Amino acid sequence: MVEDVELNRLYWHSRRGMLELDVLLVPFVREVYPHLNETDRECYRKLLECEDQDMFGWFMERSESEDPELQRMVRMILDRVQPK
Repeated sequence: MVEDVELNRLYWHSRRGMLELDVLLVPFVREVYPHLNETDRECYRKLLECEDQDMFGWFMERSESEDPELQRMVRMILDRVQPK
């Protein structure tokens, strides 16, 4: 189970100051992160260490991360909001 302190910390780290990222990351950390396995949680935390401009490119599908695990996390986040 994810502790409230960890979720609060991740919530604030997920607020990037770039609206396009905030609307993807904040709902994900609130609604999905608590249900992820530890491997995926670690991957999400690693994603938050990336530069905003890199993440913006990945989420807008203009580029892909060289790290396949990060790219998988990006895809997981995008799959929540994109119509099937």
